[in-house]
Amino acid sequence: MIFRLFKRISDFVLSLLGLIILSPLFLLLVIMIKLDSKGPILFKQKRVGRHKKHFNILKFRTMRIDTPKDTPTHLLKNPEQWITKMGKFLRKTSLDELPQIINILKGDMSIVGPRPALWNQYDLIEERDKYGANDIYPGLTGYAQIKGRDELPIDQKAKLDGFYTKNMGLWLDIKVFFGTIVSVFKSDGVVEGGTGSIDKNKDQK
Repeated sequence: MIFRLFKRISDFVLSLLGLIILSPLFLLLVIMIKLDSKGPILFKQKRVGRHKKHFNILKFRTMRIDTPKDTPTHLLKNPEQWITKMGKFLRKTSLDELPQIINILKGDMSIVGPRPALWNQYDLIEERDKYGANDIYPGLTGYAQIKGRDELPIDQKAKLDGFYTKNMGLWLDIKVFFGTIVSVFKSDGVVEGGTGSIDKNKDQK
């Protein structure tokens, strides 16, 4: 309980500092997005937060404005055709996730926690319920993100989220934070449009 209070306070302070320090980068990305394609700078998407409460996650827009509306990337037949040139760079480097610093400031998210599920990712939400992973704040990055990211099947992703929920602490948060930096530079586990699936034939241990 004490750590969760500390975590919320540190999330607010660190995200505020991050927003200030990264403001030149934000400005540069805003300019590049506007020069690359027509449309808004930010993209909003309904996600599942703490206790399965919905909120609008913020990202830099990476797709064309004529992309089918209300269709998650993983449900598009060929997601690559809808992604802008700048969007490909933003997704590969995970810079499209930076506006979520604002979500952290607002109290929708934490720096470290299970990545927020799409509102209609019912299989992942159900799996996370088994481990209590829907009862903590979702994160900008999470334990699953340093263990495979998009390549992970949903049951394994939920297990990793459950491990984090059970073992949440300062050391694990530090491990996830720096592990994420390494994963981003190496582009580990990135599969365009990939959100995983449940492997029903796999023996779960």
